[in-house]
Amino acid sequence: MELGRLEYLQALVTEFQVTDSTGNKRRCSLALSVSRVSSHTRRLSLAEAKEQVLANLANFAYDPGNYEYLRQLQVLDLFLDMLTEDNETLVEFAMGGLCNLCLDKTNKEYILEANGVEPIINCLSSSNEETVVSAVTTLMFLTTPQSRAQTTALPVVECMLRFSLSANTRLSNLASIFLQDYCSPLQVEEARTLSKHTAVGIPLPKD
Repeated sequence: MELGRLEYLQALVTEFQVTDSTGNKRRCSLALSVSRVSSHTRRLSLAEAKEQVLANLANFAYDPGNYEYLRQLQVLDLFLDMLTEDNETLVEFAMGGLCNLCLDKTNKEYILEANGVEPIINCLSSSNEETVVSAVTTLMFLTTPQSRAQTTALPVVECMLRFSLSANTRLSNLASIFLQDYCSPLQVEEARTLSKHTAVGIPLPKD
């Protein structure tokens, strides 16, 4: 990375924040220059440009060397905010970014303290397979003795039971691991019993 790592990430964050879906400028918490961010993002549609920048941030979240910078730039908050967007691609990249970040203890604690579990659970109902897989994986990483009651709440366990029966091998295997490693036999049995008496469930993602 030719630019300083922090400076480059600052430019990406600002590129994302300065323009909303209508082309209006938002107030930015970071008054930073974006002149060094790749200019081709400006030739894309506004939605495509936002998607590309968020995808870049999610990719940088894979590198532990960027964790401190991403926290400093409030990228964890940005990812959490994007989980409630109508644009499924933005949700996918934000969920992927959080999945990359939550392996780190400090990031994990931040997400939990920011009440991030609930919007992540809501992503289990996405029709996007990548979003759902990232959400399941993230719930695994976020499970601690303190958070277990929330990450393995009954609706979540019910959802994992349904996912474990999916024809999608990737999803079914991941859900089976969640049930075996993160849920007690009593939780699984309670969810299985309840599922027999209800027709409501989180829909499976599209293949």
